[in-house]
Amino acid sequence: MKALILVGGFGTRLRPLTLSVPKPLVDFANKPMILHQIEALKAIGVDEVVLAINYQPEVMLNFLKEFEAKLGIKITCSQETEPLGTAGPLALARDKLVDASGEPFFVLNSDVISEYPLKQMIAFHKSHGGEASIMVTKVTKLRQFI
Repeated sequence: MKALILVGGFGTRLRPLTLSVPKPLVDFANKPMILHQIEALKAIGVDEVVLAINYQPEVMLNFLKEFEAKLGIKITCSQETEPLGTAGPLALARDKLVDASGEPFFVLNSDVISEYPLKQMIAFHKSHGGEASIMVTKVTKLRQFI
């Protein structure tokens, strides 16, 4: 199974931390944000992660190559030459995500950390036979996200 992680942003709201390191590599709970996601994906059987990168791609890939072997997961890059938003990276990485098997894949934002119910999500998706499934949650305290 494959996954696409959107890591194209510049992380301007986290400056000065992101002046020297891309936002997904900023530590959160004692490790880079993106490792939380890669570990969660690996735990449910994802064996290939494609990073949709725009900002500092060489820094991201150099850092993550170390974890490719440690985690036993293939990490590749789909590089944007300009910021493409959310849907643009999907189109750009299509050939790396879609194959003859028709197996579904995950798409995650690199700066969202949670206890992902990914196993349940894939079961839901497969049982409903849809084109796509989107995971959302109800937020009661909007002020936390402004």
